[in-house]
Amino acid sequence: MEAPGSGKSSFYKERFYASHLRINRDMIKTRRRERALIENCLKIQQRFVLDNVNATRADRSGIIAAAHAARFRVIGYFFQVSTRVAVARNKERSGCAQIPLVGIFGAYKRLEPPSHAEGFDELFVVTIGPDRNFVINSAPAGPLEKARAAREQEK
Repeated sequence: MEAPGSGKSSFYKERFYASHLRINRDMIKTRRRERALIENCLKIQQRFVLDNVNATRADRSGIIAAAHAARFRVIGYFFQVSTRVAVARNKERSGCAQIPLVGIFGAYKRLEPPSHAEGFDELFVVTIGPDRNFVINSAPAGPLEKARAAREQEK
């Protein structure tokens, strides 16, 4: 979940290429095809990575609910990358792989950072280190998660 140029596809190739199917709207072109692939993965219990921006809670909610209904664990990775870094990474792309700047800045404008409260079983924040490696940390619990944990400790 993040804007174009944040490293989502590179992260997939590094971490999940050998174990998960990649679903990417840039490749399949339409939401209808994306939904069909997701539904089929859930139906046949095929692990997959949704390699898309998914900038808002609304973008994520239906997918999270469907995955839980199919008894999948939902793990989110939030790519916390500045617009400066995203633009620089985008410039390294060639041809039609390069995203217009309006697409990058538009995604940042719409961005609603994910929270555990959305239904993620695990949630991580990914940053890019000085040597361009991915740095992964558990996402901090938000107010709802902290309240829930406090209630659990009281029991």
